[in-house]
Amino acid sequence: MSTRTRYHLAQFNLATLRFPLGDPRMADFVALVEPVNALADGTPGFVWRLVEEGEADATGMRPAGEDVIVNFSVWESAEALWDFVYRSGHLETMRRRREWFQRHADAHLVLWWVPAGHVPSVGEALERLALLRANGPSPRAFTFTSSYTAEEAAGAGAEPAAL
Repeated sequence: MSTRTRYHLAQFNLATLRFPLGDPRMADFVALVEPVNALADGTPGFVWRLVEEGEADATGMRPAGEDVIVNFSVWESAEALWDFVYRSGHLETMRRRREWFQRHADAHLVLWWVPAGHVPSVGEALERLALLRANGPSPRAFTFTSSYTAEEAAGAGAEPAAL
C-alpha cells in the first residue's frame, strides 16, 4: 500500500466574523454555505467534514471564540483539496471572504496528514493550528504554501497515528 493511500490530508481553518450570522450583511455568505458544502461533499477526493450534531454544517460551533467559525475537513490528497478550494465554485466564495470575515494576523489555516480512516477531533485541529503558529510550518502542521507530503511527514519521524 502506498503512503498516499495510507494517509489523508486534514484541513482546519477559522474565520472571524465581521457581523453575526443573522445580520443581513451576512445573508449572501449564509446562502452559500449549503451549496458550497454540497459541492465539497461531491468533489472527488472528499472524505469527511465537521458537522454539528443535528445540523447540516458546523457554522453554529464556536470552539475558537464566539465570533469565530470553523471549517474542518479531510481529503484523500492535497491535490483534491487544492482543486476544490481553487478550481471549483468555492473560489468565488473565497474571493468575497473580506466582505464577511476579518483578516487574521496569525495563521488561520493548518494542514496535516492523518492515517486513512482517522477522523481528527476539533481539539486535535486546534493543537495543530497552535503548533503552526508557535513554530511555523513543519511536517506536523503546514499550509498550502509550505506543504509537506505524507512521505515527508512519515520520514520526519512522526508516529503514524500522530502525523
